Order: sequence, then structure tokens, then C-alpha cells
Amino acid sequence: MIKPNFTTMNRAELRRYILAHREDQEALQVYIDRFQDLEATVFPAPESVEHLEHYPELHRQYQDRKHQRD
Repeated sequence: MIKPNFTTMNRAELRRYILAHREDQEALQVYIDRFQDLEATVFPAPESVEHLEHYPELHRQYQDRKHQRD
């Protein structure tokens, strides 16, 4: 079997490949290496559903980053 070129795959393509080929450790490692964000901001978990109302900025940042990755 010829392995695909993981460097040309975007995040969604690589994820689909990994889900279809769960035994491929090389593909998983490429995914982890490429998409690990060492400068990610960690936010505390909300204490309640009402507490989520105070996180619109967090939601916007998440959506912006999600669109950049895809």
C-alpha cells in the first residue's frame, strides 16, 4: 500500500485518514505534531450554564481558530 503524503493534507483530510486507518501510527504522529498548539490559552471550565454567558469572547476565538485550521 502506498502511503499518502501527509504534508499535503489539511486538518480535516488528515483526521479522516486517521479515523479510517487507526493503526497508522505515523499518520497520528504527523497529526499531533502539526496541530499541537503550544501557545494555546487554557480557560477554566465554566461553573454553570449561566456562567457560559460570560464567555462570548472565548467562543469567538475558538471559532476563528477553527476556521483557520480547516
